[in-house]
Amino acid sequence: LNAGVPTPAIYIINEKAPNAFATGRNPDNAAIAVTNGLIEILSAAELRGVIAHEIAHIANRDILISTISATFASAISSLSYLSFFLNRNQSSRVNPIILILISILAPIGATLIQMAISRSREFEADRNGAYFTGDPIALASALKKIEHYSKKNYFEKAQKRPETAQMMIMSPLTGNGLQKLFSTHPTIEERVAKLNGLKKEEL
Repeated sequence: LNAGVPTPAIYIINEKAPNAFATGRNPDNAAIAVTNGLIEILSAAELRGVIAHEIAHIANRDILISTISATFASAISSLSYLSFFLNRNQSSRVNPIILILISILAPIGATLIQMAISRSREFEADRNGAYFTGDPIALASALKKIEHYSKKNYFEKAQKRPETAQMMIMSPLTGNGLQKLFSTHPTIEERVAKLNGLKKEEL
């Protein structure tokens, strides 16, 4: 793949759920892991598309970006709670209703921003991965296969580990409606539609 980054270390996870993720603080210290379940269900072209997607995360330094956004979200949450308790001890206190609203809404707002950033990075990794391989349809097909197999309860264990959800090529925690706002990944339908749209573009 012509991604312009060093070849990352590749690991295989003995896990039935078809999935993959990239990790590492920078392109020189990066790794990609894929599950046995993923290797079993994908064709060579589809697997290449998934690997390209993960390499795009590495090239775009998305692991660093997600770490920074998570840190800011945690800091905002901590500051909102701190301001609430500090103002309770001051003589000229702010309206307690306002403080309560701030302590509740600030963390929610920070989380929504963090999740929106994560979803945008997934779209970008899809686009860059398609550019690296020149075959967006293979990645779209891989995503549809992963979604199909995810409905067979392979993600039951993953749902108990939300801390790793945003690392995967398809999060087991992605939802629709209001839940979509708190998802780390866009829906498969949205991602496939964008990848299919790339057919008409020069890759």
